[in-house]
Order: sequence, then C-alpha cells, then structure tokens
Amino acid sequence: MKTYDAKDIRNVLLVGHGGSGKTTLFEAMLFASGAITRMGTVEDGNTVSDHDPDEQHRQISVSLAMAPIEWNNAKINVLDAPGTADFVGDLRSAIRAVDAVIVVVSAVDGVEVQTEFAWELAVEENLPRAVFVNKLDRERADFQATLDQLVSSFGNQVAPFELPIGAEVDFNGIADLLHEKADLYPSGPRAEESEWPDEIHQIADPAREKLIEAVAESDDALIEQYLEEGTLPEDIITRGAKDGFTNARLAPVFVGSASKAIGIDRLLDFIVEEFPSPVDRGPVKVIAKGGEDKERTCDPGGPLTAFVFKTLSDPFVGHITMFRVFSGKVRPDSSVHNSTQGSDERIGQLFSLKGKEHETVSEVPAGDIGAVAKLPHTHTGDTFATKDDPVQLPSVELPEPLLAYAISPKTKGDEDRLATGLARLREEDPTFRVARNDETHQTVIYGMGEAHLGVQIERLKAKFGVEVETRPAKIAYRETIRGKAKAQGRHVKQSGGHGQYAVCEIEIEPLPRGEGFVYEDKIFGGAIPQQFIPSIEKGIVKTMSEGVLSG
Repeated sequence: MKTYDAKDIRNVLLVGHGGSGKTTLFEAMLFASGAITRMGTVEDGNTVSDHDPDEQHRQISVSLAMAPIEWNNAKINVLDAPGTADFVGDLRSAIRAVDAVIVVVSAVDGVEVQTEFAWELAVEENLPRAVFVNKLDRERADFQATLDQLVSSFGNQVAPFELPIGAEVDFNGIADLLHEKADLYPSGPRAEESEWPDEIHQIADPAREKLIEAVAESDDALIEQYLEEGTLPEDIITRGAKDGFTNARLAPVFVGSASKAIGIDRLLDFIVEEFPSPVDRGPVKVIAKGGEDKERTCDPGGPLTAFVFKTLSDPFVGHITMFRVFSGKVRPDSSVHNSTQGSDERIGQLFSLKGKEHETVSEVPAGDIGAVAKLPHTHTGDTFATKDDPVQLPSVELPEPLLAYAISPKTKGDEDRLATGLARLREEDPTFRVARNDETHQTVIYGMGEAHLGVQIERLKAKFGVEVETRPAKIAYRETIRGKAKAQGRHVKQSGGHGQYAVCEIEIEPLPRGEGFVYEDKIFGGAIPQQFIPSIEKGIVKTMSEGVLSG
C-alpha cells in the first residue's frame, strides 16, 4: 500500500452496542471497496475483523480490529471496537487514535446502553459523531422510531442525511437528502442513481427542509443567509454540513443494511468527502518532561509523537504494537524513544493490519496508523517521542475491574508458564489485572466481567498451554482495636544452666483510620539490653498480620 498524505487519510472508529452490526458493517465496507471479494458473516466465523477463535466461538467481538480501505484516492483506517461492556478497555484506547466516530445503531433494537456510553466517550474527546442506522432490511425494523430515540438521547444535533426507500424485506435503496437523489441497489454494493420515487417526496421534502435548517443552525452566518433567502444552495449546504460535522455541532444519520451492502458506498463517499482528516482535527496537546503543556501539529517533518493504542500477541510474529502517529514519522530499521517507559525501542519492519493479515509499508507518517512487532518495553497507552524532547500524550483513564477469580494451574509444575501467560495477557489488556494476595495465598485475576475473564482463561490454554482452575477469591477479613488497653506478658524458661526470665508490658491505643502502625519504645536508662527490644516489635507485627481473634 502506498504512503498517503495526512489530508488524504481518514481515521474512523466503529462503535455501538453489541449485536448492532459493527463487524458486518466493517466487512461490507471492505467488500464495497474491493479489499475483499466475498463478504464473510459473524455466524460462519469468517469475517476479517473477528479472526480470533474466542470471537468465532462466542460470535461477538472481544478485541479491537482494524483494516485500511482505499476509496476515491483516500485511505480510510477503519477500527472496529467491541460493543460488549466487558471489553470497554479497547474502546477507550481506540477512541484516542481516531478523528471521528461512527455510531452503529440497529433499526430493530434502537438506542441501547453501550450506544449511549460510546457516544459520551466521543463527546469527552470532542470527536465528530455520525450515526449509521443498520439492519433496515430486518423484520420489525423501524427507522422513524430509531431516529426519534436518537434525537431524544443525543439532542437536535442528530440530523438525517438519508432516508430509507422501502421497509423491512422491501428495503432496496436510500433517498439522499443532501444531493436530492435516490440510490438504488438492485444488485451488488454499488448504487444506481435515479430520481426520488413519487411516494418518497412527501417524507423526503420536509426532511430535506429540516436538514437545511440543522445545517444553518450549526453556523451563525448560515442561519442569517437561510432566514433571508428561505433556503441554501447545495454547495453551501455541503460545505456547512462538513463544517458542522467536523466541529461536532452536527451528527449526520445514514441508513443502510450492512448484510446486504446497501448504503455502504455512500457512507464511504461521505467519509472521504466530509469526515475530517488528521490535518483538519488540529494540533494535539502533549505534556513536556517538566510538566508544562505543549502542542503537536500534524506535520511529518515535526518531532515524533505517536500513541500506542493496542498491543496484541500474534502466534507467528509475537508481540504486536499498534500506534497512531500525530507528528513526525516512523521508519523501518530506526530507533524511537518510549517516553512513558524511559527506554529506546528498535523498530524493525513496519506493516498495516487487515484483520490478522499484515501488509508491509515503507513508513508511517503523521496522521496515519501502523503496527510493528517485537517491542519488548512498550505497552498500551505509551507515547513514542524523541529522546531530546520526551513529551507524553495524556494517559487513558481505564475503569476499575468489577470481578475477581482466584486461579491456580491444574498441573503441578505449570506455575512458571502461568506467570508468563498472565504477564503477557496483562500487557495486551490494561483492564485485566493480576495480583498475588499474601494474606489468602491466592493468585487473583481481576476483569470487567465473566465474559472478559472467560476469554483470558481460554487464551491461557490456547496460547500458553496452561489449564487453570478457578474459584471465588477469598476475602481477607481484618480486625482492629477500638480503645486503649494494657497487658503484661511473662517469659520463663528453665532447661538447665542459666534460666530465662522476662516481663513485657505493652500498651495499645487506636490511631486515626489509615495511619497504620506506630511503635514507641518507653524503656529508660538502658535497663534492658538493646538487642532484646526489636523482638518485641517483631512479635507485635506478626500478630497484627494474623489477627488476634480470627487469626
């Protein structure tokens, strides 16, 4: 694949609730562009993005996938994020690597929990948001009800740019409100242009007026022109739509059926024509070594600044690092500085990922996304920079794990392989955590839910050959003191020769919560030899670790 200028690159993330059809839409985009010759299905387990055995078995996406698509002399880097709440870590990291988001909504199920969650994440990052209403060919598909839900959930910035022609099994095309034409799909993924059917005018004419109003309301100058003239020329509408979308003031709604590849080519057209390029998104903020804020513009000649948004294990090449370059460029056989870890990494062969396939690239310039293998010190969330100016991009805030399992290997002697496997899985997924609990003597894994931990356990077996047993993690109950107390202990030992005799008086009282343990020695004048005193403190600490009543 050739190297593209930043102005000709589009970085897009597909988000939405699980089951809304993101993976199928991703597949349809690849098919419509000619990147693949046949569409796979989730049910058959042969899609480009769901190539992991866990995904094929569960028929859901459990890991972030990406593929570049060449369309109308532009390169579209499409990322497909899991829609299940258990795998939200990939969504949070990937949203930092793109310039716009497509929220996929099922016309059957409407707006769901993860739809709203993904939307709010995009709002936090100030990313432009478009909506693709999918599955309009299914029974019980209702575009108007879905649109009403979108407006109710996300406000009047939601504006339909297209309307469906036909409903459910009769859905066969779209009415383009922006250019006032119909796109029909009698066969194949490419549309045949025609006039609006007569029956669509009564719905499309008022919808187009509302679209013009929405575009005008996104810009003060346009609203004045609209109020004076009563309408806007098509070129002004198109330019206003792009400006409103780029600045996240307008959320266009597109329609289609991913499984039938209806509306996909028009969605790709809009991505190339109206979605912001990395140049349009403006500079990114970085944090300098001294803590002060700086900015990095999308300039391939500038100092290197790149963000690692995903790491994964490949059975053939090992550790793979996926990164987005914001400034400068990354070349093969060069060295980069990982400013997060404070170490240098040697870059070998660079490539672009298409599902599990690798395509070698000559460089990854500012605005583009690439991948590299075998970087031992680099993890998800790290920043690549120059050694003389080791800036860092703001870190990604990840949620706290919600579920814990205690695990142990089924076979004795697999402890080392288990430790290695857990460490590798932890590097791939920052929301997966591992800890050794010294109080309960258990190895405990933490994750976002049953599906999340179930996938990690299956990967331990498939990738590292370790089968494990799981059980609920034990809870270590703690005791504390609530008042002052004084006690005396005696030590008497006579076993021939010199006997041993000692008396120890201990006073205890509570400290404010969280202040821990303070030991004071109140022996005066050297009445007791110094070498005996530390034993008292050791005995107290040991008893504290075990507990007095329950221990």
